[in-house]
Amino acid sequence: MRKISEFTSDNKAAWNASATYHQATLDIEACVTRLRDTQHGFFDSTFGVTLNTIGVQGKKAVQIGCNNGREALSLAKMGATSVLGIDQSDAFLTQAETLKNASGLECQFLCADIYHLPPQVDGDFDLGVITIGVLNWMPDLERFFQAAAGLLVSGSTLAIYETHPVLEMFDPAAPDPFTPQSSYFDSVPHASEDPITYDGSSGENVPVSWWFSHTMGAIITAAIQAGLKVDRLTEYPHSNREVQFDIYEGCHAQVPMCFELVLTKN
Repeated sequence: MRKISEFTSDNKAAWNASATYHQATLDIEACVTRLRDTQHGFFDSTFGVTLNTIGVQGKKAVQIGCNNGREALSLAKMGATSVLGIDQSDAFLTQAETLKNASGLECQFLCADIYHLPPQVDGDFDLGVITIGVLNWMPDLERFFQAAAGLLVSGSTLAIYETHPVLEMFDPAAPDPFTPQSSYFDSVPHASEDPITYDGSSGENVPVSWWFSHTMGAIITAAIQAGLKVDRLTEYPHSNREVQFDIYEGCHAQVPMCFELVLTKN
């Protein structure tokens, strides 16, 4: 049995190696324009409205798994008084610092493994945010949610906008992409040496990364066991992940493609 630290270390190496692919298509000027001119920055209208309803203005916010910082900076644009973005890829956080400096928005970034946060990280945030592409990189949901809850003050909100577990059953690159390719209950870690990209592009192999499928029941149970109360679970028929999954939108027999989970720390 591999240790959690071995999975997270592998994933960090894979993300750092994949950062060059993202850097090649990173349009700083376009990012700054979007942060300046759009209501929710890099959040789509679905999650942007949810965050407005929860309230970002005046909050001390933390994003777990902030990648290149676009969404953390969006929280600052939406009125958070302070924002911390946490990610374990120092290569992506270098991009985040570039975007921060170009945008003029105030945000702090921390390079850390969520399972081993440094002791100086305060647990006094009153808004936590997790978006697409975080939960499936986590080998241990219970410890992940314990760490997330530990960042929050009592009564604060953790808002999650993620890919739906049902979508993990399908492979858009399969000969018949509409026939399930794996069990909903498949819990075996999936290894890949493909670059981690969002636009479907490919390239040379990178260090092995590990992807974990979690059922909705496992996600909610881990959150509850960490002392978080479920306020709302909403499932949607649209995709918020890689473009190749767009083929599953608008089907007659529609599957859920993403979800929002709004939690309160007891």
